[in-house]
Amino acid sequence: MPASPPATRRFYGYTIVAASFFMQAVSVGSMISYSVFFRHLLDEFGWSRAFVSGASSMVMFTMGALGILFGRLNDRFGPRRILLLSGLSLAGGFMLMSVLQTRWQLYVFYGLLVGIGMSTHDIVTLSTIARWFRRRRGMMTGLVKAGTGTGQFIIPLMVSGLIVTAGWRSTYLVIGVMVLVVYLLAARLVRRSPEEMGLSPDGVPGTAEPTAQSDGVVLTQALRTPQFWLCCLSYFCVVFGAMTILTHIVMHASDSGMEPGPAAAVVSTIGILSIAGRITMGTLSDRIGSRRSFLACFCILIAALLWLQFAAGGWMLFAFAVVYGFAHGGFYTVLSPTIAELFGLRAHGAIFGIAYFWGTLGGAIGPVVAGRIYDVHQSYSLAFWVLEGLAVLGLLFMLGVRPVAQPPARAASQPR
Repeated sequence: MPASPPATRRFYGYTIVAASFFMQAVSVGSMISYSVFFRHLLDEFGWSRAFVSGASSMVMFTMGALGILFGRLNDRFGPRRILLLSGLSLAGGFMLMSVLQTRWQLYVFYGLLVGIGMSTHDIVTLSTIARWFRRRRGMMTGLVKAGTGTGQFIIPLMVSGLIVTAGWRSTYLVIGVMVLVVYLLAARLVRRSPEEMGLSPDGVPGTAEPTAQSDGVVLTQALRTPQFWLCCLSYFCVVFGAMTILTHIVMHASDSGMEPGPAAAVVSTIGILSIAGRITMGTLSDRIGSRRSFLACFCILIAALLWLQFAAGGWMLFAFAVVYGFAHGGFYTVLSPTIAELFGLRAHGAIFGIAYFWGTLGGAIGPVVAGRIYDVHQSYSLAFWVLEGLAVLGLLFMLGVRPVAQPPARAASQPR
């Protein structure tokens, strides 16, 4: 094992936080910008809202399904090569969208390739952060996820401006190049665990133990607990609503009479407020626990969705974006620490990957359901009531979650 660096050297975990921040920003910010492209795809190709929403749903399903695989691979082999390969797929999907012509290409270029690329942005980076930090795990997870909010704020506005000046096809090409550059640079900086570099979690000498990477339950044990499935169902409700909002809120704002620029700014407002939610709820989870932070996010979400039912446009939609954005950011931050809190680190990537898949399954279904509801009723009102009901259901599921008794570390030799 290499010798520890001098005590005056900055803890390398912060480099991983920074690298993960930028990968989160470009990946999620670019994916969320699909809502800005939505109108242009409808106008050019004449496809239905349900069909165009389906490509976003395929991204969610693909990233969730492959997230299970990449979570297990990350537990065993580490993050660097996985992140590099997923970055190539993500950048390639966006670049190919610049030559989109047919229906099947939308689902292959965006739904499949972008979905493969997005399958590591949370599972691999956040599972790695969970290994590098213990005392400040929630705060550091929040800082990484602040990258998501930053990208969600900046990139849709950038995309909206680029589409006006260069067209939507050239804009997709620019996005692809940006993603490629960031991933090639940032992914090379990520390391699996502090122990591999002769360091201790949080950079505090004496906090590392021989069993640091083997404490907690194995995957098969987690799968037999009701707590695990309650987490999965709760997160299904969260992401069902999140992806429905992010996919359709720009169209809803346009239908309410807002111009394209201000309508895109609603998504950006969600992004910028989600930064506050990510950092605040991440830090709070270190103090009161991740599960309680989850419950607080649900209370805020339920209030925001109730307001959305009466938001007629303009300032009311921006007010919704402010409140909803805070809860949105909090949810995406506290899941990984919650999994570590409940089940330990021993199989964190695999357990997190399966819980994350349930969320993406909800995210795959939600936008299509909302698009279909609009196609039938020419209104999103019913869709928003569905989201409200699911938010209440998700709160009830999380209320039933309790910590899992973890076996002693000597059980680490058990098979997964």
